[in-house]
Amino acid sequence: MASTVLCGANSYDRKYYFNEEEFSILPDHIKKELQILCVTFTENCGGIMTLEYDEKGSLEIRTEAEEADAMYDDINAGMQVEKIRRDKKDLFEALEMFYRVFMGGAH
Repeated sequence: MASTVLCGANSYDRKYYFNEEEFSILPDHIKKELQILCVTFTENCGGIMTLEYDEKGSLEIRTEAEEADAMYDDINAGMQVEKIRRDKKDLFEALEMFYRVFMGGAH
Protein backbone atom coordinates (compact mmCIF):
# COMPACT_ATOMS: atom_id res chain seq x y z
CA MET A 1 0.00 0.00 0.00
CA ALA A 2 1.35 3.41 -0.93
CA SER A 3 1.66 6.26 1.53
CA THR A 4 -1.13 8.82 1.82
CA VAL A 5 -0.06 12.47 1.72
CA LEU A 6 -1.71 14.65 4.34
CA CYS A 7 -0.04 17.92 3.37
CA GLY A 8 3.19 19.47 2.21
CA ALA A 9 5.06 22.58 1.19
CA ASN A 10 7.46 23.26 -1.65
CA SER A 11 10.00 26.07 -1.37
CA TYR A 12 10.76 26.02 -5.09
CA ASP A 13 7.31 27.04 -6.27
CA ARG A 14 6.32 28.53 -2.90
CA LYS A 15 3.18 26.42 -2.62
CA TYR A 16 1.37 24.62 0.17
CA TYR A 17 -0.76 21.56 -0.47
CA PHE A 18 -3.41 20.03 1.78
CA ASN A 19 -5.16 16.80 0.77
CA GLU A 20 -8.67 18.22 1.11
CA GLU A 21 -10.19 15.29 -0.76
CA GLU A 22 -9.31 12.80 1.99
CA PHE A 23 -8.93 15.01 5.05
CA SER A 24 -11.61 17.69 4.70
CA ILE A 25 -13.19 16.72 8.04
CA LEU A 26 -10.13 17.81 10.02
CA PRO A 27 -10.87 20.94 12.06
CA ASP A 28 -9.76 24.23 10.49
CA HIS A 29 -7.40 25.05 13.37
CA ILE A 30 -5.54 21.75 12.74
CA LYS A 31 -5.35 22.49 9.01
CA LYS A 32 -3.91 25.92 9.82
CA GLU A 33 -1.36 24.46 12.25
CA LEU A 34 -0.23 21.98 9.59
CA GLN A 35 0.11 24.77 7.04
CA ILE A 36 2.23 26.87 9.40
CA LEU A 37 4.38 23.84 10.25
CA CYS A 38 5.10 22.90 6.63
CA VAL A 39 5.58 26.41 5.29
CA THR A 40 7.85 27.42 8.17
CA PHE A 41 10.01 24.36 7.59
CA THR A 42 10.47 25.08 3.89
CA GLU A 43 11.11 28.78 4.52
CA ASN A 44 13.82 27.91 7.06
CA CYS A 45 15.37 24.87 5.38
CA GLY A 46 14.31 25.01 1.73
CA GLY A 47 13.39 21.97 -0.27
CA ILE A 48 10.13 20.08 -0.06
CA MET A 49 8.43 18.75 3.05
CA THR A 50 5.47 16.39 3.20
CA LEU A 51 3.56 14.76 6.01
CA GLU A 52 2.51 11.28 4.91
CA TYR A 53 0.81 8.32 6.51
CA ASP A 54 2.61 5.04 5.96
CA GLU A 55 0.81 1.72 5.44
CA LYS A 56 0.57 1.24 9.24
CA GLY A 57 -1.06 4.64 9.81
CA SER A 58 2.04 6.30 11.26
CA LEU A 59 2.60 9.92 10.28
CA GLU A 60 6.01 10.44 8.69
CA ILE A 61 7.87 13.64 7.89
CA ARG A 62 9.53 13.44 4.48
CA THR A 63 11.96 16.01 3.16
CA GLU A 64 13.83 16.31 -0.09
CA ALA A 65 15.72 18.85 -2.11
CA GLU A 66 16.73 19.31 -5.70
CA GLU A 67 20.32 18.30 -6.25
CA ALA A 68 21.24 21.77 -7.47
CA ASP A 69 19.85 23.41 -4.31
CA ALA A 70 22.98 24.73 -2.60
CA MET A 71 20.88 26.41 0.12
CA TYR A 72 19.38 23.13 1.43
CA ASP A 73 21.27 21.76 4.41
CA ASP A 74 20.60 18.09 5.22
CA ILE A 75 21.92 18.46 8.75
CA ASN A 76 19.76 21.49 9.57
CA ALA A 77 16.74 19.85 7.94
CA GLY A 78 17.30 16.71 10.03
CA MET A 79 17.55 18.76 13.22
CA GLN A 80 14.36 20.62 12.34
CA VAL A 81 12.52 17.35 11.65
CA GLU A 82 13.56 16.03 15.07
CA LYS A 83 12.45 19.30 16.71
CA ILE A 84 9.07 19.04 14.97
CA ARG A 85 8.68 15.42 16.14
CA ARG A 86 9.36 16.50 19.73
CA ASP A 87 7.34 19.72 19.71
CA LYS A 88 4.36 18.32 17.81
CA LYS A 89 4.30 14.85 19.36
CA ASP A 90 0.75 15.27 20.72
CA LEU A 91 -0.52 16.63 17.39
CA PHE A 92 1.04 13.77 15.46
CA GLU A 93 -0.39 11.18 17.87
CA ALA A 94 -3.85 12.74 17.52
CA LEU A 95 -3.55 12.76 13.72
CA GLU A 96 -2.47 9.11 13.73
CA MET A 97 -5.49 8.20 15.88
CA PHE A 98 -7.74 10.22 13.56
CA TYR A 99 -6.36 8.36 10.56
CA ARG A 100 -6.86 4.96 12.14
CA VAL A 101 -10.42 5.73 13.26
CA PHE A 102 -11.76 7.76 10.36
CA MET A 103 -9.64 6.64 7.43
CA GLY A 104 -9.44 2.93 8.20
CA GLY A 105 -5.68 2.88 8.74
CA ALA A 106 -3.97 -0.07 10.40
CA HIS A 107 -4.41 -0.51 14.16
